Parts: sequence; C-alpha cells; structure tokens
Amino acid sequence: MRLEFSDRAMRSYGVAPNSVCRAFDKQVLFLLADLRHPSLHAKKYDEARNIWQGRVNRDWRFYFVIERGVYYILDIMRHPK
Repeated sequence: MRLEFSDRAMRSYGVAPNSVCRAFDKQVLFLLADLRHPSLHAKKYDEARNIWQGRVNRDWRFYFVIERGVYYILDIMRHPK
C-alpha cells in the first residue's frame, strides 16, 4: 500500500499543531503496516462513499479512502464531538 494526500489534507496538516502532526505521522506508519492496528481505531465512516476514519489522537481524526492499493488521505481535523 502507498499514501497520497489531497490538497485539503495537505492544508490541514500545515495548520495543525505540531503535536498533532507528529501523532499523525506515527499513525500513518501504523496504517501502512496494518489497517487494523489497535491505536488507529479505523472504521468505515461513510459506507456509501467508502470513506474511512482513523484516530490521530483523542481529539483529532483523519479521513481516507482505499482504492487500488492506495490510501488517499482526504482530511485531518478535530473530532466532531
């Protein structure tokens, strides 16, 4: 599997706090190794559009789709509680 980032995800990463960026970098490595890694809490977020949600930390999430061996990171944002 490989990663690709949307423009929106790149902008979100650029304005996120440094601690969130570091945590996201770590979580993406877990994603590449194993979608089911326990710290990701990866789950289908939107079944109709095939969007997944993964945990960055307690307060932040990232959203992605899986297509043809690629994780397309769509966005990184605060968890909408």
